[in-house]
Amino acid sequence: MTETGTTRPGATERGTLDKAAAENFPVAPFFLPRAWRTDLMAVYGFARLVDDIGDGDLAPGGADARLLGVSSAEAEDRLVLLDAFEADLNRVFSGQPRHPLLRRLQPTVRRCSLTPEPFLGLIAANRQDQLVTRYETYDDLLAYCELSANPVGRLVLSVTGTSTPERIRLSDAICTALQIVEHLQDVAEDLGRDRIYLPAADMKRFHVQEADLVTKSAGASVRALVAYEAQRARELLNEGAPLVGSVHGRLKLLLAGFVAGGRAALRAIAAAEHDVLPGPPKPGKLQLLREVGVTLRGEG
Repeated sequence: MTETGTTRPGATERGTLDKAAAENFPVAPFFLPRAWRTDLMAVYGFARLVDDIGDGDLAPGGADARLLGVSSAEAEDRLVLLDAFEADLNRVFSGQPRHPLLRRLQPTVRRCSLTPEPFLGLIAANRQDQLVTRYETYDDLLAYCELSANPVGRLVLSVTGTSTPERIRLSDAICTALQIVEHLQDVAEDLGRDRIYLPAADMKRFHVQEADLVTKSAGASVRALVAYEAQRARELLNEGAPLVGSVHGRLKLLLAGFVAGGRAALRAIAAAEHDVLPGPPKPGKLQLLREVGVTLRGEG
């Protein structure tokens, strides 16, 4: 791979990067400078692959395991794969990584002077997913989001050269909110993986049992619980929204898109009367564009 990071992606790499099209808001939209797009897609490729390892969603055939040096006998062991992935991440900073997505990341790390910590946080979150499937309190969930979501925002700020302590604080609020929104959209899917990200203390408060989450449509108690968690996410988005006004130009539009994506998703959840069990409520493109406009005007 060249220092410019422009080599043609292989099949394994391409399959991971193609998932960017399914995001609520483009990861690296066309209006960004080419260098930013290249670097953000490299970061996205890392984040998407580590999530696929943690969720057991790797492409069939075991190519990723082979690239990471994991034997076919251990290719289904997610903790082994995550350990191998972390070892390959270390090579990004001190050698030659094996996996093409990490080779793609290496020039970005060098160009943007990125540190290992946010990448290690994302790996730690996926390792935690293999060991922890329930969260007792909201604070426990926030600690998980500190690993699973906040590093992404911090990487965006680093890639764009706009990182400051205050912007990191605001970004963390936005990223945590977006993670909570995703959990609310994916209650049924997560339960299928034997994971529940609704805090147990809140479930108890709203008289929700795990069996209530298995039904085809949510009852009143589940809807009230989802509405409660959605309000928490909304407040976090509002807390972090001043980040948008702290930057300028095309970065401002990108960050407004992230905030707007969360707000539009929350509106879609509310429009579904907080019944998330039939499937994830998704906002339409028009609603998303409206939310972008509201966020850019600082009216949210």
